[in-house]
Amino acid sequence: MLKSFTVLLITLLIVLISGCSTSQKIATLKPEPDDAIPLVYENIPSFINLPISIKLKDIENQTNSLLNGLIYEDNNIEDDDIEMKVWQQAPITITNDNGSRSFGAGEKIKTILPLKAIIKYRIGTKKLGVELYDTREFNLDGVVTLISDVDLINWKLNTKTELKSLDWNESPTMTVFGKNMPVTYLINPGIKLFKSKIEKKIDDAIAKSMDFKPNVLSALEKICTPFQMSNTYESWLRIVPIEIYSTSAKLKNDTFILGMGMKCNMETLIGRQPESKFNKNKIVLKPVTKIPEEMTANIVAVSTYQEASKIMTKNFSGQEFGSGSKKIKVQNVAIWHKNGKMIIALDVLGSVDGTIYLAGFPQYNEQTKEVFFDKLDYALDTKNKLMRTANWLAQGLILKKIQQSCRYSIKPNLDEGKQSMVNYLKNYSPMPGVYVNGKMEDIQFQKIELTNQAIIAFIQVKGTVNVSVDGLK
Repeated sequence: MLKSFTVLLITLLIVLISGCSTSQKIATLKPEPDDAIPLVYENIPSFINLPISIKLKDIENQTNSLLNGLIYEDNNIEDDDIEMKVWQQAPITITNDNGSRSFGAGEKIKTILPLKAIIKYRIGTKKLGVELYDTREFNLDGVVTLISDVDLINWKLNTKTELKSLDWNESPTMTVFGKNMPVTYLINPGIKLFKSKIEKKIDDAIAKSMDFKPNVLSALEKICTPFQMSNTYESWLRIVPIEIYSTSAKLKNDTFILGMGMKCNMETLIGRQPESKFNKNKIVLKPVTKIPEEMTANIVAVSTYQEASKIMTKNFSGQEFGSGSKKIKVQNVAIWHKNGKMIIALDVLGSVDGTIYLAGFPQYNEQTKEVFFDKLDYALDTKNKLMRTANWLAQGLILKKIQQSCRYSIKPNLDEGKQSMVNYLKNYSPMPGVYVNGKMEDIQFQKIELTNQAIIAFIQVKGTVNVSVDGLK
């Protein structure tokens, strides 16, 4: 009898010891992720300052391409005894006529026009039906100086030009009664006949060559074409203009500055390249007196759940949670979105084997640039199972220690977003002759949104942008 009792006691002890060393299997219900939907972020309007600079040399080149050859012709000698043809003899030059002044009212440019002329002048009378005329032909060359007031009207650089002087390289003379007599005083009145013609030709040529709208819209269309920010996340930045603003054109040294600004939406999309939403027919230029020098751009840092899961798995590496003989190790972490919360799945081994599920709200720590999870707790079914089978694991102290590893830094994502913008502002050329440059200040975190594929951190960037035109086409 005693022997039987001893055997039974030993058997119970073996079972008890065996039970303490064997892991408890836990099967919890998985909170299924939300259904997949297209990943589109909320649009937050941005304001980009786009001061466009155009050198006078470009205006000069464009004007010369439109203004050349014969610029005035008068074949009727009967009305005023003068017949005249005037050609542009060499390329014109255009310079700033504001002296040392800059960015003031009354912008002016000076145009120097070398010309040559063939002038026929006749002297004599017609008496009793008999013509007694002496007609002489002069080949002259000289320089016309014109001054133009400049303004920007309806996308165009408009000028109001006035001929200031005409200087002949050699004073015209003719022989009268055996003497050489200067006839400049006779010819110069004829200049008044083509003065208005030259002024109008200069104004028309500059207006035609300096219609900014096609150039600006072409540049904006290129800038607004979606470009890839990240190969890894397949993220694309798309700029959609809302309004375009412009100040009057200002002349500084040898460059016209056209102050422009663009209110736009900057969308970041994941997947294949999205279509452009740029519509040049809807772009309206609104005149303003001043445009802020700084830009404000709202972009996003994309942290995919897969990436975040890998980072958090590394956080748990080598750690044990529990006390005494009751401990677990986290082997793998997976996270996803469900009903506005983050689900964190922990595959564990140790005193408990299986998968436990946590749920919480993502938050952001500005100092550490980390995403962490507030109000983190076990999912309802997980908590119920733990209370019945592994109450020690459900304790708040262990959950708090687990929560400390449920965080990850998005600094690499922020740095990548910033670098993408830096590349965009470093001599980026959307089209030949147009260059985008600028600088950025540090990025500022705004908020976090959850999607079905990623955690989206919205950030704001401030800085400056300059669009220069080097050689108008």
